[in-house]
Amino acid sequence: MFAIPEQFSHATKASFEAQFAAFTNLTAKAFEGMEKLVDLNLAATRANLEESAQAARQLLAVKDPQEFLNISQAQAKPVAEKALAYSRQLANIASSTQNEFSKAAEAQITETNRKVIALVDEVSKNAPAGSETAIAALKSVIGNANAGFEQLSKAGKQALDAIEANLSTVVNQYAQAAEKVAPRTSKK
Repeated sequence: MFAIPEQFSHATKASFEAQFAAFTNLTAKAFEGMEKLVDLNLAATRANLEESAQAARQLLAVKDPQEFLNISQAQAKPVAEKALAYSRQLANIASSTQNEFSKAAEAQITETNRKVIALVDEVSKNAPAGSETAIAALKSVIGNANAGFEQLSKAGKQALDAIEANLSTVVNQYAQAAEKVAPRTSKK
């Protein structure tokens, strides 16, 4: 008779340990994503400062307005290409971090569900006669919760795919616009 409270105690302890491990894992993933973002921003800022200084030196060395205009126009396309590359890298970091979070959350939920089902099965072995209906109802609730999570997970993945597709479309449209602007500015 005392086995059931002990089983719940062990299950609760295991659940807290698993949640702590999952929290630690997600925190590490968040820091990895932030580290990548900081590295990207530092590299972009460093490159931008160097290129701005070089562009300023070129513009200060011009001798006539036409040369100034030509140099200014020549600098437009590389700036647009770098902005496009930055956008793609930023989207890649966000997407990979989100995927890591999703994988970790799915693994945690799957493991927790497995443990809950195992606990319910173990408790049902020691349950008093006549409790079959309550145990069946509990298993049904767990099954429905799992089905709900799967639906939520699928909807989340679809939303993430839609966001990634929209971001890709915006980046591609920006690239096409930059390509169209660059030839026009170099013809003048």
